[in-house]
Amino acid sequence: MKQMLFALSFGLAGLAFAIGQARGQEGAVCLPRAEAVAKLTEHFGESRRAVGLVGDTAVMELYASDATGTWTVLATLLDGRSCLIASGADFQMVNEPEAVPGAPA
Repeated sequence: MKQMLFALSFGLAGLAFAIGQARGQEGAVCLPRAEAVAKLTEHFGESRRAVGLVGDTAVMELYASDATGTWTVLATLLDGRSCLIASGADFQMVNEPEAVPGAPA
């Protein structure tokens, strides 16, 4: 669990930037959290796989489906809106940390 959270922490800076962008864009996809989670669960079969804090401004959640391979990253803001940050396909759970090319061991 710690390894997965450590890996996710690398993206938090980018996520914080994306949240700022979502707040500033009128076209950002944001819904009440319950509605966003219902759509991910009912329409895509995704379930929550990871969660983390983005400072004191948001909660990041990763949803994914083993059956379809789809994944979604949501950021839930203080006002209760969940904003779509990213989504994609071919989700795979990494159980062991992988060496990153060029990174110190």
